[in-house]
This record gives sequence, C-alpha cells and structure tokens, in this order.
Amino acid sequence: MVDLKGQYTHIKSEVDQAIMDVVNSTAYINGPAVKDFQKSLEAYLDVKHVIPCANGTDALQISMMGLGLKPGDEVITADFTFAATVEVIALLGLTPVLVDVDPDDFNIDISAIEKAITPRTKAIVPVHLFGHVANMDAVMELAKKHDLKVIEDNAQAIGADYTFKDGSQQKAGTIGDVGATSFFPSKNLGCYGDGGAIFTNDDDLAHTIRGIVNHGMYKRYHHDVVGVNSRLDSIQAAILNIKLKKLDEFNAARQNAARAYSKAFENCEFIKTPVTTTNKKCDVENSICDTCDCHVFHQYTLKITNGKRDALAEHLQEKGIPHGIYYPIPLHLQKAYADERYNEKDFVVTNQLVKEVISLPMHTELDDEQIKYITSIVIDFVEK
Repeated sequence: MVDLKGQYTHIKSEVDQAIMDVVNSTAYINGPAVKDFQKSLEAYLDVKHVIPCANGTDALQISMMGLGLKPGDEVITADFTFAATVEVIALLGLTPVLVDVDPDDFNIDISAIEKAITPRTKAIVPVHLFGHVANMDAVMELAKKHDLKVIEDNAQAIGADYTFKDGSQQKAGTIGDVGATSFFPSKNLGCYGDGGAIFTNDDDLAHTIRGIVNHGMYKRYHHDVVGVNSRLDSIQAAILNIKLKKLDEFNAARQNAARAYSKAFENCEFIKTPVTTTNKKCDVENSICDTCDCHVFHQYTLKITNGKRDALAEHLQEKGIPHGIYYPIPLHLQKAYADERYNEKDFVVTNQLVKEVISLPMHTELDDEQIKYITSIVIDFVEK
C-alpha cells in the first residue's frame, strides 16, 4: 500500500545526514531540529503557530484540552473515520456525537451536523478523510452561527488546499480554531516513527497548548496548567524537515496516480471513483476541477456498487495486490462507543460505505505499469 523504502532511496543522503547531525548534537528532545521544522511548517502552511507533539492522537486530545472543553460537553464528528477522533473525545470525558457522512466525498454531512447541535454542543471535528478536505465553508458558517469551536482532524490531508466559495484558498488544518495532524510513517508527510503537530492562528490558544504538551510547564518545574508529555523528538523532526521540502512534489505524484486510476475506471458501471472537488464547488463557476488540490489522496478509495467488494478483496489478495478496507465497522457500532442515543436510520450512508469501499495502493512511487496492472485486475473481476 505504501512504498516507504522506495521513497527513502530518493532522499537517502539528505535524511541520513540530518539524522547524523542530530546524533552528533545529542539534542534529542526539543533540539534545534524541532524548532527548525516548526518554523518551516509554519511558513509552508502560512499559519502563526505550529506546536509539534508526539503523535496525531495526542494532537487531537491536546487541541481539545487547550480549548477548555469540559466533561459533558458535546463534540460532533463523523461516524466514518478512524477511532482516534472519537477516542480522545471519550478519554476527556466529553460526549461524542457521531453523525453520518456525504456519500460522494465521505466527509462529515453538513445537514447531519446541524440536526445534531444541542445547547450542550461545544465543538465540531471535521475529518479530512482520505486526503479530501471537508466542506469548510459550511462547517465554519455553522460554527459561527452556533458559537462552536472547530477542530480540524488533518491527519490525512497535510498539504491540501481548500478553495472557498469566494475563490480564496487556505491550507487544510489552518481554517478552524485549531488543526491537528499525524506524521505516522504512511501519511503524506510521514516520519520514521511517531509524530504529530497542532496548528492555530490564536496566540492565546497556542500559548496554552505549548504548556500542555510539556507537562504544563512554561518554566522548568513550574506547572501552570494540567499537561501531558507529548513532544516530537529531534530525529523525527529532522527527517520531517527534509520531507516537507518535497511535500508538494509527493502530493502531486499521488494526484497523478489518482488521475491514472480514475481514467482507467471511468467507463466502469460498478466502480465509483473518488470525488476530486471541494464541496462540489471549486470556484464561483461551480466547475469540476480535475486537478484540484483539495484532495491529496492519502488513500485512493473506490466504491464497488454491485456487491462484489469482499470478493474483490479476496481476489486482490490472491493476486498479491495490497488493498485496504477503511473502515469496516462504523464507530457507532464499535463496542467502546456504542450508545443508545444512536439510531441506524441516521447512518444510512456510513452503513452502506462500509460494505462498498476499498482502497488501492497509493504512494509516491507508483508507476504507469503498476497502475495498469492493478486496474486491469480490478476491472476484469468487478465488471465481468
């Protein structure tokens, strides 16, 4: 699914030197490499504050802690995503409110958010799933209308550009009150271990979060806020700083691979390819944008609509083709997050997606021959 070794061979000398520089400095925690990466990422995202941390799950949790959310506060998020998003809500004693998603782009359904808002609702967590930015125009409008905080789960969409209705653009993760991302190795910007970061343009929030990630300290042994131990180590920061310089190139390679996939599948009746527009309105002309940067394809995910998804997965396994089914069980049906408040009629799309979606290999090293082979196997099985 991901060719990390192939990618490494292209940047080996730079990465190896960056690692050795950290080793020689012995500044392993909060060293110069971390500060350099922080500044580089702030410049890339055009955001005032980047606070590195230990992983993407911590980034979400610390974001919520920094916003001062209290036990019992309701936080609305998507049912169709990885568990980390709802996990941190539950860990903090907040009340997760899961809602359905859009059938085309798999992101949180705006009408479902509005129906779920109550006097106890304090925040919305849109997840930019599979690398496609959620409808942030609508999310921010709802948040403003109801005085809610917005926490962007940007773990899968680093580098994506969101195009607003007025034609302006902003990087995913920098639109809400705070954004959180993961640098897990398979991510579009991945390190060689665990890592994460938090983004915000709010000076006061950034100050609070900087204390939280370091045991609540701003001055050594002075604990001003309740904190955690969540720091990005210097070796990972050094690697990320090298890879950040190539992120746009890496994302472009993923987008090119996605276009080749979609071109091969374009006449297939039972194979639905990913939507590649921002909230179905990339610009004021409402045109379809084939080269839209709102999708950076962390995953390339198809819908198989004739009931053959599971059989296709078995067939791909037999042919030695990697694949993934993200995600096979909705969060509202997971034992840890089951709740009598939930009604199956409110999750029609999610319940259908878990039966249809399948993700194909997606990484920076895919070539035309590989894509031709993969697509031919899929088409021959599904369409014949």
